[in-house]
Formats: sequence, structure tokens, C-alpha cells
Amino acid sequence: MKILIQNGRVIDPASGRDEMADVAIAAGRIIAIGQVAADFHPTRAIDASGCVVAPGLVDLGVRLKEPGQEHAGMLESETAAAVAGGVTALVTPPDTEPVLDEPGLVDMLKFRAEKLHRSRVFPLGALTRGLQGEVLTEMAELTEAGCVGFGQAEVPIQNTQVLLRALQYAATFGYTVWLRPQDLWLGKGVAASGPLATRLGLSGVPAAAETIALHTLFELMRGIKGGVHVHLCRLSSAAGVALVRAAKAEGLPVTCDVSVHNLHLTDVDIGFYDSRFRVQPPLRQQRDRDALRAALADGTIDALVSDHNPIDSDAKTLPFAEAEPGATAVELLLGLACTWAQQEGLGLMQALAVLTQGPQRVLGASLGTLQASVGQLAVGGAADVVVFHPDAPWTVTPAALRSQGKHTPFEGHELPVSVRATLVGGQVAFSA
Repeated sequence: MKILIQNGRVIDPASGRDEMADVAIAAGRIIAIGQVAADFHPTRAIDASGCVVAPGLVDLGVRLKEPGQEHAGMLESETAAAVAGGVTALVTPPDTEPVLDEPGLVDMLKFRAEKLHRSRVFPLGALTRGLQGEVLTEMAELTEAGCVGFGQAEVPIQNTQVLLRALQYAATFGYTVWLRPQDLWLGKGVAASGPLATRLGLSGVPAAAETIALHTLFELMRGIKGGVHVHLCRLSSAAGVALVRAAKAEGLPVTCDVSVHNLHLTDVDIGFYDSRFRVQPPLRQQRDRDALRAALADGTIDALVSDHNPIDSDAKTLPFAEAEPGATAVELLLGLACTWAQQEGLGLMQALAVLTQGPQRVLGASLGTLQASVGQLAVGGAADVVVFHPDAPWTVTPAALRSQGKHTPFEGHELPVSVRATLVGGQVAFSA
């Protein structure tokens, strides 16, 4: 199919492009931006008047709940939600049932995702078998099957000897290790330590749960010859931001992300035990949120993620401490990024950069032949494109969400932008 996207404002943070231009697509690739050949005859034209044409978004934190938890979400529903939010590529963690620690499971997941022709799915393989933190997985085989890195999801490795060996092995072969910095014992609470958790009688998670894990990790990284790329998932504290900023200044090969929940909300939003606000890492105080917002703006934090985790009603409509942590958010990612940018006095270019250029930089060479396509608009590259109206507010309601999970702390919030169309590999995967 030949597609011509006309009259749109093309914004591409990777190249710095911000101009009114047409985009021509053929055979799944972008063949022209700006001047389109006179002999190009599209089979479909998309009028993007008043809209922004941007690279498809790259979300580094999306749980698809399949295999094993289809009652909460399925590939069909969650990838449909992703493209409705403009997300054309997503990274999914290995904590499925069974855990993604065998090449066959990764092959099956990728095969199922590719048949749907929606978002590109990049799985993370388990760093240790069964996420038990004891025996390393066959990382080479998992990489061949399509894994873009290795992590432990929400399960910290207790044994630092195992963690060191995992980092050394990953360094040898150039793999990226994805870890959420959290001390196992200090991280067992359900809310951020502070006056609010005390007043509500909720068990607390101190900021030290994050900083102790970061100190340990950075010390291990310093001893690895040649270095190892570690991506830190879901920073949540001002103290954690300071440590990451210092590590980057030191030259450690570390990247990191923050979730939309920790970027916009604080522990006060929990209100009267509202389980929709039960997320991991827990919502912290305003000073932490302010530090996270500033760090995302200055580049200390590389990417903004949805931390999408659909939860069924049986597991969510429980007392706060018993409710399963997580929230639906992949459809809200673009709107929440633009909201942050507006509130911080930043432009659309920077709002899109943390959803495209930043995540692409994190994934790097693990994307293989897609490295020059994902997260950017490049002539000759794969046509992963989102078209959205920058001034078309909509209100978040459960009925408006395409995800199987309907629980979000942003219910009732008005988001400033609406996705009009999403293309993946030159095919229209979503159209409003």
C-alpha cells in the first residue's frame, strides 16, 4: 500500500525536524518527507491538517499479561490499546506465566504479536531462571530468539554474587541488563514511607530501598572491565535521581526511565485508601515528584514509560494493602507526556523526545536492523508513524479505554491531545 500523509506538522526529535511537510510511504517504508515525487500515486491519503506527524512512540514498560494472565489482559487487547495511544514499539518484562526464560516462549510471544500487525513487541528475557535469582539463563539463546535485554521485573536478586556474574556475563556479550532498583527487604511495604503512610496505617517503603540498591549496583558496575549497560527501570525518589546523575557524570554506562504515575502523582493522591493509586514503585512525596520532573527535562532520566499493567477488577477492588499493584496507562502515555511538557514550559519536541529518541537510545544496537527506524522518521526507514491532534482534549474514563484493564489513577483527568492514526510498518494499525 502507498500512503501519503498530507498537510501535517512533522516533528522528529532525532533529526530536529519541525516543519510543515508531507510524508510518503510505500512498501512499509518512508520514501519521502517534504518534497514528494510527482509520479507518486497513493492508494490512501491521510489528511493531517492541524495535526502533528511524529515517529511512533516507544514504550519501555508494558505488560501484555500473556502468556498466563489472560483474565487481566491479552495480546489482542493490549496491543490494540497501544496503537490507539500511538505506541508502535513496546518492551515487555519477563514476569509472565511461565517466565520468559526459554527461547521457545519468546518465539511464541513474538510470533503471536507479529500476526496481529499492531505494535512491535520487544521482550525482555529473564536474567535468572524462573526469576529466582540463583541460576543465570541462556542469554545468548534468548537473544537469538528476539530478547532485547535481560531483567528481573519486580523480583530483586538477593545474592550479589549472582548479580555480579550476571553483569559480567552481559558485559562480555554486550547485553543490556534492565533492573528496578529496590532492596528486597526494605521494599516489602505498600506505600511510600512518610507522614501519610503512617497516618493511614500502611506499611512503608523508604527511599533507602531504592538508594541502597543503586549504591550496590553502581559499585559492582565500577569493577567490571569494559563496562556493562544497565537500564534502571522506574526511578521514584529525589535521592535516586541524585545518585543516577552522579553516576552518569562519572561515566558509568547507565540509562533510566520514570513512569507516568511517579511523574504526575504523589502519595497524597492515595486519598482515602484508593486502590487505583496502588502502583510499584509507590507514589512518593512532592519533592520526589519535582526532582523526577526536573531530571526528565534535563536528560538525567532518558525516557518516560507508561508502566502499563492491566489489573482485573477482582484483584483491584480490594482494601489498599491487599489490592494488586498496577494500572492501565499505555493509551495515556502521549497525553501525559504533553501535559508534563506544558506544565514545565517545554515544547512538543521535548515531550516527544522522551517517548521516541530517548527510548531508542536505551535500546540501541539490540534493535538490530530496526535501529535506524524505531523512534525516528528517516527516509528509507520503517514507517512507524503517529498522527495526533495537539489540541483535542479528551477525558479519561473506563469506557474510553481499549485495554482489558479499566483501572487507572488518571480516571477523570483531561488529556490535551488525541491520536488520529497510527501506522506500523506502513500499515494503518489504528484510525480514529
